[in-house]
Amino acid sequence: MDRLVARDERETVVDQAADRLSYLVLSFGVLAIVAYRGFVRSEASWDLLALVIVSGLVGTAYRTRQRAVSRRWALVVGMTAAIALVLAVVMVLTTRA
Repeated sequence: MDRLVARDERETVVDQAADRLSYLVLSFGVLAIVAYRGFVRSEASWDLLALVIVSGLVGTAYRTRQRAVSRRWALVVGMTAAIALVLAVVMVLTTRA
């Protein structure tokens, strides 16, 4: 299949880096909005939080399907999820008291 515009490896790497940075800004921006709504306005923003979580799950599923997951990476992701779960439980229990 002929491409309309020929691309070299450098352009592909730059595009991937730009997408990675854009995703980080978007994800942390949404998390900041969720935190603001929760702490300042006392609102629950489950829809936005679910959007961040689902986007992370999609990326993880894609990496796993492409077999681009190392044991170390899986360990880091698992530990991060476990710590996040513990913090979430602590936050829920302390706000009920």
